[in-house]
Amino acid sequence: MIDDKQHWETVYETKAPDAVSWYQPHLEKSLQLIINADSNRAAQVIDVGGGEATLVDDLLATGYRNVSVLDISQRAIDVCKARLGEQSTSITWFTTDILKAALPQKFYDIWHDRAVFHFLTSEEQRRKYVSQVAQAVKAGGHVIVATFGPQGPEKCSGLSTMRYDADSLHEQFGIRFRLVESATELHNTPFGTTQQFLYCYCKLEN
Repeated sequence: MIDDKQHWETVYETKAPDAVSWYQPHLEKSLQLIINADSNRAAQVIDVGGGEATLVDDLLATGYRNVSVLDISQRAIDVCKARLGEQSTSITWFTTDILKAALPQKFYDIWHDRAVFHFLTSEEQRRKYVSQVAQAVKAGGHVIVATFGPQGPEKCSGLSTMRYDADSLHEQFGIRFRLVESATELHNTPFGTTQQFLYCYCKLEN
């Protein structure tokens, strides 16, 4: 069985930040969904699987001041910290597997995940993930999850992936998560190919 942590440490140790298929200079769609969901710059935001992505930079630049970043790879976290410099001290960092993370309860206003959930290929993994979200997000909080869409790749970084449309992704989360908006996006990879992403934005009901 693949050790997930070792797998991702190897990915981030052997590839430059802009040499992975999911790389974008700026996650504009994610940032816009976060701003639209909750424009209060004091909102508690967690970026799950933030890795080396620049979303945290853009959240800080936009004025969000209570930001957490979670990733399974220490290497990815270290790269992100180095890029942010002194600003990194204002971020709460979690280096852990999201399925095992000890997160504060009913704490986050916004949960963001681009490209973690689609790597959860077993029902048990997905159930644990959804449980984490339900426990960590405040009632009325916002959940933004981006996965590969129906025409997305079946494998990524050597791992199998799941592909979703809006209905099948929402079904994974259940009726407590009210679907507000969904959209697909064609992501242009650094290698000249495209990947279809599906974004779902839900609100966690009481």
